[in-house]
Amino acid sequence: MLSTSLRQIFLMLIITLSLSLAACGGSGGSGSAPPPGGGGGPNPPPPPPPPPSGAFKDEQGTARFLSQATFGTNMEQIDNLTETLASQWFVDQLSIPPSYNLAIVNNAASQPGAFIPGEGFTVAVRQLPTDLFWKNAIEGDDQLRQRMSFALSQIIVASHREGNLLFELPFTFAHYQDILTENALGNYRDLLEDITYSPAMGYYLTYFQNTKGDPVTGRMPDENYAREVMQLFSIGLVELNMDGTVKTDGQGNPLETYDNVDVSGMAKVFTGFSLDHPDFYPQRDALELSDYSSPMKIFDEYHSDLEKSFLGTTIPAGTNGTQSVDQALDALVDHPNTPPFVARQIIQRFVTSHPEPAYVERVATAFANGSYTLPDGTAVGDGRRGDLAATLAAVLFDDEAREAGGFDGDDFGKVREPVLRFTQWARAFDANTVTPEYTLILFNTSSNDALAQAPFKSPSVFNFYRPGYIAPGTETGDAGLTMPEMQLVNAASISGYANFMTYFSLELLADGAQGPGMNSFRPDYSDEIALADDPAALVERLDLLLVNGSMSQESKDTIIAILEDLPLENANDPNYDGPRFRTQLAVVLVMTAPDYIVQR
Repeated sequence: MLSTSLRQIFLMLIITLSLSLAACGGSGGSGSAPPPGGGGGPNPPPPPPPPPSGAFKDEQGTARFLSQATFGTNMEQIDNLTETLASQWFVDQLSIPPSYNLAIVNNAASQPGAFIPGEGFTVAVRQLPTDLFWKNAIEGDDQLRQRMSFALSQIIVASHREGNLLFELPFTFAHYQDILTENALGNYRDLLEDITYSPAMGYYLTYFQNTKGDPVTGRMPDENYAREVMQLFSIGLVELNMDGTVKTDGQGNPLETYDNVDVSGMAKVFTGFSLDHPDFYPQRDALELSDYSSPMKIFDEYHSDLEKSFLGTTIPAGTNGTQSVDQALDALVDHPNTPPFVARQIIQRFVTSHPEPAYVERVATAFANGSYTLPDGTAVGDGRRGDLAATLAAVLFDDEAREAGGFDGDDFGKVREPVLRFTQWARAFDANTVTPEYTLILFNTSSNDALAQAPFKSPSVFNFYRPGYIAPGTETGDAGLTMPEMQLVNAASISGYANFMTYFSLELLADGAQGPGMNSFRPDYSDEIALADDPAALVERLDLLLVNGSMSQESKDTIIAILEDLPLENANDPNYDGPRFRTQLAVVLVMTAPDYIVQR
């Protein structure tokens, strides 16, 4: 137990150290487009990819690769994987059975008492999709798949936020989550199709029961999904070269990818969707639970049979709904913008916020070709355009991601997503009894006094931050560097994150809980406590485990000095556990240091 004075002093130290983050990078602007550069004209042939290095050649390399590719690692994994083949680890991950959510949610929703007439499903049932995210991220064996699924959820956004209809339909949202999981290492074209037919996206972007236009009344089809599937899910706002730089006209102005005519033409495609039920407008009491969590179907009598023209594609009049959707999605995935648009965002989610154009081009090429060769010669991908396993392999094994020479560059790295900081802590210290259902603070972590980000609870289809965000008033902003996660960083969120991690790292939540939550997320610090009498050794271990061995000596010395000032014994307090407190404090000091907050 901590005395009140010690706790206050500790929190002051944490906030003081954390505020130094304000000097770290950022970037400005807010659009979804990458920074300008390049010009029009044909794309040059892509350069050959540089030879990737061995990701698991030493402990630091292993820790770094796993910090990028998973929700976090621990010392046992670092020890076991070092000096093995990262290529083999990647291939093994592709074959691990996925962790799905829908069956669990359906089972919970079917239990007696799960539904209260006049009120709906209980909060415990409605919250299940978020609870299952935490469990899968922290305990799931399919780490690469789950990590990619989370990344895709920030590109193809639907939200389970309270107040949203999808919060009231947890099985519908779980179906959407499972689509991301199923396709995370599959093909982007298949992913877009499954998403288009998902009731969750139909509800979220308002094309559920979207009917064809009526020339008599002047009614037009809803354009919401038509606009976002282009702007956010596939081609973006401006034309791109294969390396992600923006194409411009003779006056240096960006070339737009689509206009309102394209939106109107595309909107006709997404008409006639409703639940997989005999009636387009079914009575609620006639529906089964599975109707809300099965792919929608298209009722052709409500689907526009007019000619549909967009992006240089024309679908003839009289074409039915299924064929129209197929042709529209083919056009989007085949568009020259889609490989660089998707590739750049996946790089941002895993490796660095402002990737070099050559890096983007190599990853975009893997997306376009549907294949990538791992360092050991293993081919990944089936050769179809949009292969996501090949794309992710290209992201993680590229020389830009693996070679240590560029790690210290001012334009390399990314602010760690707050959600990933928490999952890394839980996995690094084998958090006991992962029961988010008993941990109220995890219900929604999007407030500034928590993580300022919550899994699957985005405030809008634009996610918590834009991929093209450049933080104003920062050095990286002045340099024009995109830094999406900096959109979450402010004075309140910095101290909020420090407090959030304090509650977990110092086991204050577990100590204060009652009943089934009393051991929830309690870390196993036994190996670290064994080093508590040697602060330098303790910090070295935490540096490897949490910061990939990249913490500056200045930061280490600062933390060591703070730890050395903490006594290991207190004769006046028989409950004082000096070694444990020193360890707990060390964990939070490391996890709030700028060296940790910025992933390199």
